[in-house]
Order: sequence, then C-alpha cells, then structure tokens
Amino acid sequence: MSPETARRRWRRLPVTVRDLPLGLLFLVASFLPGLRGHGTQVGDLPTRPFDGLAVVVLGLECLPLAVRRRWPLVCLALVSCGFALDQLRGYHSAAGSTLPLVLISAGSHLERHRRTTVVLLCVAYVPLAIGLSLRGSGGETPEEFVTFFLVLALAWGAGAWLRSTRITEAERRERIAARTRAAERNRIARELHDVVTHHVTAMVVQAEAARYLTAAPERLDRSLAAVGDTGRRAIADLRHLLDLLNPDHGTSDGDSPGTGGTGTGTGTGTDVSDDAEPRSPAVGRVLTLVEQTRRAGQPVDFREEGTPAVSAGSADLVAYRVVQEALTNALKYAHGSRTSVQVRHGEREITVEVSTDGSGSRSAAASVGGGGGRGLAGLRDRVHVLGGDFSAGHGTDGGFTVRARIPGSPS
Repeated sequence: MSPETARRRWRRLPVTVRDLPLGLLFLVASFLPGLRGHGTQVGDLPTRPFDGLAVVVLGLECLPLAVRRRWPLVCLALVSCGFALDQLRGYHSAAGSTLPLVLISAGSHLERHRRTTVVLLCVAYVPLAIGLSLRGSGGETPEEFVTFFLVLALAWGAGAWLRSTRITEAERRERIAARTRAAERNRIARELHDVVTHHVTAMVVQAEAARYLTAAPERLDRSLAAVGDTGRRAIADLRHLLDLLNPDHGTSDGDSPGTGGTGTGTGTGTDVSDDAEPRSPAVGRVLTLVEQTRRAGQPVDFREEGTPAVSAGSADLVAYRVVQEALTNALKYAHGSRTSVQVRHGEREITVEVSTDGSGSRSAAASVGGGGGRGLAGLRDRVHVLGGDFSAGHGTDGGFTVRARIPGSPS
C-alpha cells in the first residue's frame, strides 16, 4: 500500500478514531517508570505513587482526547476534572500535559458558549489554586500560580487564533467560489445569447421572407430549407451547452452526443451530422455564418487573410462570436445593408472587422451595434479578458463597424 493510499484511508476514518491514538499514547506514557513524578506540577505537594484512583484520574485526562474535535466542551470538562484531581492528589503524571493541548483544541473547535466556557475555567482555577496552596507547604508563590494560568490562557488563545484563521480561509474560498460561479453564469449567459440571438434572428428573417415566396415554389423550398438548417444548428449548439451543464458530461454514463435527453432526433440522421461538427466553433467556420446570413437576405462580402494557427486557444471562439454577434445585429438593425467581414490571422493574434454601409431597410443609427445590450458588452469583456482590443462605433457613411484584436495562446 502506497503512503498516499494510506493517508486517504486514514482521512476516511471517523474523527474520534483518528484522535484516540493520541490519548492512548499519553495514557501509556503516564505508566512508564521513567516519567512517573516528572509530569506537570502546580503547587508544591509531594509526589505520591499511583493507586486505584490514579487509574481513574489518568483515564479522565487521556481518553477524552478521542472526542476533542467532535465534542470539545465535553472533552475539556473531563480533562479539567482529571487534571484537578491529578494535582490535588499529587500524582503529577505525564497525563497532566493534555490540559494545554485540550485548551488549544477547544479554542479552535468549540463553536457555542465560548465566552461562558472561558469564564467558568477562570473561576474554577481560583479554588484549585487555593486548595493547592492550603494543602502544600507554602513554598509555591502566587506569581507561580499566575504564570501557569497565563500558560493556559496562551493555549486557549492559540486555539482561538487557529479558529479565526480557519474561518478566514473558509470565507476566502467561499468568495472565490462565488466569483467563479458568477463568472460561469455570465459565460453561459453569453453563450446562450450568442446562440439564441443569432440563430433565431436568422430564422425569423428567413421565415418573414418566405411569406412572400408563395408564388415561387423553388425559392420558397430553399428558404424553408434554410430555416430548418438554422434550427438544427441552434439545437446542436444548445445541446452542447446543456452537455456542459450535465455533471455526467464526458463520461460513459452520460448521454452520447446527438442521442441524449433533448428529444430532438427525427430518425433522419440530421442530428448526427450536426453534432459531428466541432464543439467549439473556430474561425474556419465563419464562412458558414456568412453563408447562413446571405441566405437570410443580407449581402455579405467575406475576406480572410493569413493562415489560421494550429491552436489559437480561446481566440478562435472569441473571433467566431464577434462575427456571429455583428452579423446578427446586421440582420436585425440593418437588414439589406451591404456588410463586410474581414478576418486576418497573424502570428500571435486574430483581427476581426465587421461593418455595414448604412444603406439597409432600417435606420443605420443602430446598424451592427444595434441595441448596445448584452451582446457587444459581452464581446468587449471576452476580448479584454484575453488582453485584446475591442471597439464598436458609427462610421462617416452612417454605417457601423466592429473591430476586435484578439491575442492567441502563446506558442
């Protein structure tokens, strides 16, 4: 068995089982001849040999250590009683050293009645000190009792500091987890916005155009086929997002792509071909977006320069989303305007520019950047996270231009 496996099995044991060996160690050490009479001593009472009561006292001092983390208050009460008897009877056993240890543990793990516990311990120490003074020969000075009290107080303070540190760390982790959850929700919201807005906008435009093609069956058939193709792509992208939210995603127990739980299969094999596409859209698929937008009635000029990098990391996906959002807004707010899409691949970055000339059927005041809502704001955040530049604004011809410079992953 490897050490790591042994550690994992040890951590899986109940906490009382893991804490018991320490108490047994102190109990055994107390009976060793070399340690008898050399334990903790408060006052100047002479050391006396162990008797029947000593066994009970040692049990009170040592065995409660098994519950020092599960029931810290019970452990502290039992060990304190055992320690008091140990000193009053003059056993001076090694088990007396468990009291500072238990104070540290109680200061760290006790959650309720902390102040009451401190007050009771302080009050209980006074009659113990008086009793030891009365039973002794008077050689113990008050300063020595105060010094031992300060040692016990320091032990409690160390436990309280450990507890405060643990709480602070837990709060820090919770803040990090909350920020991570918020970032993930924002990421999913952006993905949903990109997928739904683009595909639904294209379907609406294509369906509206189909209403006027009833006299041209061939064009009507092509238009409806385009609507169906867009819908299937939307389903495939949405299924991908749902897969990412599925805890079994990527495991053999989860639903396989194209066949799982969405109930969208038609038995024609169309869904399988859609799911065969790359899960993370790359710039190489921008041409598919352009063709889809053209079928929706938007004139688009597309130009791609340079050679795409083998692995551009998140830059590919962000560049794809920039083009997708810009073309979606062109359909919504500048339908019919001539639109230009330029993608340039550099050695370490991807540059995207999408613009309209403002000659469409709607006001060019909105154009590619129409609405100014989650879409452009989300794109700006995505680009800035990668250390790039993003701008969107009106041109002198009344159109609108979106530009993005997206650094790729370092080679």
